Amino acid sequence: MTFRFRAIGFLIGLALLANVLSFDKASAGEPVRPNIIWISCEDISPHIGCFGDTHAITPNLDRLAKTSVRYPNTFTTAGVCAPCRSAIITGVYQSTLGTHHMRCQAQLPDFIKPFPTYLKEAGYYCTNNSKQDYQFKTPKGVWDESSKKAHWKNRPDKSKPFFAVFNFNGCHETGINNEGKYKSVTSRLTDSQRQDPSKLELPPYYPDTPMMREDWKRNYELITAMDAWAGKLIQELKDDGVYEDTIIMFWSDHGVGLPRAKRWLYDSGTKIPLVVRMPESATDSLSDVGYPQRGAINKELVSSLDFAPTVLKLAGLKPPKHFQGRAFLGNDLSPKREYVFAARDRMDERYDIIRSVRDQRFRYIRNYEPFKPYYQFMNTPEQNATMRELRRVHADDGLSPAAAQFMAARKPPEELYDLTADPHEVNNLVADPQFAFELNRLRGIHLDWVVRTRDMGLIPESEIERREAVAKNRYNILLNAEQCSIERIRNVANLAIGGGSDFRPLEQALRDEDSVVRYWAAIGVGNMPDRAATTQTQLSKMLGDEAPCVRIAAARALLKLGQTDVALGQLKRELAGEQQWARLRAAIVIDEAGEVARPLIPQLKECLANQPNKYITRVANRTLNVLRGTNNQVK
Repeated sequence: MTFRFRAIGFLIGLALLANVLSFDKASAGEPVRPNIIWISCEDISPHIGCFGDTHAITPNLDRLAKTSVRYPNTFTTAGVCAPCRSAIITGVYQSTLGTHHMRCQAQLPDFIKPFPTYLKEAGYYCTNNSKQDYQFKTPKGVWDESSKKAHWKNRPDKSKPFFAVFNFNGCHETGINNEGKYKSVTSRLTDSQRQDPSKLELPPYYPDTPMMREDWKRNYELITAMDAWAGKLIQELKDDGVYEDTIIMFWSDHGVGLPRAKRWLYDSGTKIPLVVRMPESATDSLSDVGYPQRGAINKELVSSLDFAPTVLKLAGLKPPKHFQGRAFLGNDLSPKREYVFAARDRMDERYDIIRSVRDQRFRYIRNYEPFKPYYQFMNTPEQNATMRELRRVHADDGLSPAAAQFMAARKPPEELYDLTADPHEVNNLVADPQFAFELNRLRGIHLDWVVRTRDMGLIPESEIERREAVAKNRYNILLNAEQCSIERIRNVANLAIGGGSDFRPLEQALRDEDSVVRYWAAIGVGNMPDRAATTQTQLSKMLGDEAPCVRIAAARALLKLGQTDVALGQLKRELAGEQQWARLRAAIVIDEAGEVARPLIPQLKECLANQPNKYITRVANRTLNVLRGTNNQVK
C-alpha cells in the first residue's frame, strides 16, 4: 500500500514538473499560437442580419457577431471568384500576379507561395475543405489535406495549432439559376425561414417583376441555408473543446451572384461581409493595439487582399515583404487603409478592362474599353433568369432609367459615385463640377496604382503568353521593366479611350518599340475613326506586326475606316492562328463587326467543329446566331 501511494506521488510530481517546464518554455518567449478557422462562402453580399439587413434570417451568424467584430467596409479585389481567390491566397493582386483573367493558368515565381505554407512551417496543421480555384497549380506542401474530408480533427497531433478553411458553395450563382440546386440546398428550411418575395426590396437597377423577385428571394434563402451550415461548424468547435482557443473569420469571396453584381466592381459585386471572433487568449497578446470590444463595428476599409497578412500576424508571423495587403489585426500595424482597389478583366469569353478605387465615401471607375456595352453577351450569366428578364423588359422598353442605363451600347470612360447619397451607384457624377476635386483625386490614385502594382491588365492576354515564355512567369513580365515603360503603356491606354484633344500622341504611338503601346494606339485609332484617316497607311503596315494583338487591333481599326476586305482577310488568318487568346480576340472583333462579318461565316462554323478553346466556340456561336437571327447558346 505504501509503495502504491509513493508511486502515485511520484507520477503527480512528474506531472507538476512537466507543467513547470511547459510554463517556463512559454515564458521564455515561444509564442502560443491560436487556432484559426475560415468559414467562407460564395456569391453573397452582406445580406445578413448582423449587418443591418432586416429581411435576412441568419441566427447563427448574428449570434457569432455578438461576441465578434463586424467589418462593414470590406471589399474584394474582383467581383468574381477565381481572380480574387488568387489574391487572397497569395497576398498579391491578381493583376500583378497575372491571374486576373477568369480561368487562366499562371506560373508562380519561386518566392511567392500560398500563405498557408508559412503557417505550416511554423507548426500549423493546415486543411482546406475544399475549394482552391487559385488560377495556378497549387504547389506541393501548401496543405496537409485539401479535400471534402479535410478537417482540423484529422491532425495526428492534437496539440498542434490548426488553420482550417471551410467553403460553402450552395449560395453560388448556380444555386439561384438552377432549380434543382436551389431546392436541394434549401430543402431543410422551415416555412418560417422562407421569404415572401413581395416584401423584399429590389435594387433600382433591376426590373420589378415576379421573376426578378423570385431570384432575389432565392438569394436570401440560400444565405439562410449557409447560415445553418456555419452554425454547425461553430458548434463543432465547441464540441471539440477548441472554440475558446480559435480565431474565427467569416467572409464571402464577392457579392451576390446576379447581373450588375457578380463580375462587376460596384459595391454590389465587391462589398462582402466580414466577421472576426477573437478568443480571450488571443486578444491578450494584442498589447499595443488592443482589440475592439466584442459585438463592435469597425468601419475601417478592409480588402480581401489583407486576409493573408492578418492571419500571419495573428499567428505571430511576419508577413513577407512582397505582400501588397496590410494586416488589420495584430501588433505593429501599418496605418489604416485610405483606399481599396478592384479589377475586372476577361470574364469567361469576353474582355472588358475595368479598374476601381474606393474610399470611405466615393468610388471611381475607369472603363478602359468604353466602346463595349455593360452587358456583353456571356454564355453563363445569360442563362440566369435575371439576365433574361433584363433583356426581355428592355426589349419592351419597360426598364426604369436606373436599370436602362446599364443596357447602353457603350460605357462612359469614367464613373464616379457618392456612396453616402447614392448607395446603389446609379448616379454618375463625372460631369458634375461640384465633384471635380474628388474626380481628379481618385483618378490620380488609380493611375498611380496601375504603375505601383505593375497592372498587367493593360497587356493583351496573347502578349502575356508571348512574354511569359521569356520571363518564365507572368509576375516577372513587368518586374524589371522601367517605370517609364509601364507609364507609357498606361498613358496610351488612357489616350485610347478618348482622353485628350491632341491626336498626334496616338499616331506616334503606332510606331512605338513596345508592342503593347502599339496595340493600345491602334485601339485608340479604331475608337476615333473620324480622326484616323491619316493613319491608314501605318495601320496597313501593322498587319504584319510580330505581335498578334497588334495585327488584330490594326484590322479592327481598318474595319472602322471602311477597309472591310483587308480587315476581314486579316481576321480570317488570325482566327486560324496558333495563339488561342489571339484567336479569341479575333473572334470578338468579328462578333462586334456585326453584319459586315458575314463573309467569315465558314470560318466561324469551323470554330464550332474544330476549336479546343470553349470560349472561342461561344463567341463564334453567338456571332453565327446573330447573323442567322436566332438566339441559341452553347455551353
